Amino acid sequence: MMSESLARSSRNRRGVYPGSFNPPTTAHVAIAVAARHHHELDVVTLVVSRQPLGKSALPGPPLEERLEVLRQSTADHDGIEVELTDLRFIVDIAAAADVVIMGADKWRQVNDPVFYAGDPAARDAAVAGLPTVSLVPRPPHPIPTELALPLPDAVLTDIVDVSSTEARSGRLDFMTPTAAAFARRTGHWLD
Repeated sequence: MMSESLARSSRNRRGVYPGSFNPPTTAHVAIAVAARHHHELDVVTLVVSRQPLGKSALPGPPLEERLEVLRQSTADHDGIEVELTDLRFIVDIAAAADVVIMGADKWRQVNDPVFYAGDPAARDAAVAGLPTVSLVPRPPHPIPTELALPLPDAVLTDIVDVSSTEARSGRLDFMTPTAAAFARRTGHWLD
């Protein structure tokens, strides 16, 4: 019988990066690549929930078109994949992963008892069950230093202000080139 640690070392190390990626930004891709290298992951999967928690109808193109743009945006990066899920909670999405990657804003949501029927004990149990957490700064939300994904200053400077919300307000330079071309062609993501 193979020991658990030997079984872990013989399988692929997997990170999950849940999000809407609406649209995919240069920051999303840079974070996935940085996390893959830092945590020595074989694959980082960008996971899109069919019905994301805490978000009503999302602006932009239909889900299948968003997924295709996301796949094309990451196609040139080894070890970066895209997956659609019906799961909504990050603790569920991350259950089979070695690392879960998220921004400070999402970390705040993960720690909000409102998503656990207002029960801090349920929240604490869920958070304790997460795999290694790798957080990306997202002002003004604080993050525990020990959970921060170390990013080179040049990368951090390039991504700290990049957001899908800003991209949708006309910042095509925040979008991946594939997403920007799609936005120009279709008018999606141009609020």
